[in-house]
Formats: sequence, structure tokens, C-alpha cells
Amino acid sequence: MQPRSASIRFRVDPRDVPADKAARRLHLTPGDFQAKLPALLARGFPQPDATTGMFDLFAIDEWMTARHNAAASAAGLTAEPKPQRFGRLR
Repeated sequence: MQPRSASIRFRVDPRDVPADKAARRLHLTPGDFQAKLPALLARGFPQPDATTGMFDLFAIDEWMTARHNAAASAAGLTAEPKPQRFGRLR
């Protein structure tokens, strides 16, 4: 008896996902996501693909990071070291 090969040889994690998975990435229900989508898009949330209607998970992650970094910068919480105001203590 010949060994049977698996029908899937390697896992492929999709980058483009439907709206329900984009909603899950934001920890929202699909209904909440649809209700909040116009406000999200107004704030620069990535548009779905014009042909497939799918959302790019990488673009969503980048949007969330940029949103977080903008808030941190506005609060003065940047990752860049600030110059010292006083000389070194000896």
C-alpha cells in the first residue's frame, strides 16, 4: 500500500481577509465592525480591496501601530532619547 500524501503540503496564512476577520483583529463583532467602519475609514483605516472586498491584515496592523505611535508622540512619550538638560554628574 502506497503512503497517501497530504492534500495540503504547507500552511498558507492569508494576508487579505474578509470583514469578519478584520473585525476580529480589532476585537469587534462583525456587526460592530460594520457600524464603526465609516468612522474607522475617516480616521485612515485601510480600505478594502476594490475587487475582492478583502482587508489587508498587514495594513491594519500598520494602521494600529501608527495610531498608537501618534498618540504616544502627542503625549510626549516618544521612543527617541531626549537630550539631557544638565551635564553629567561626577
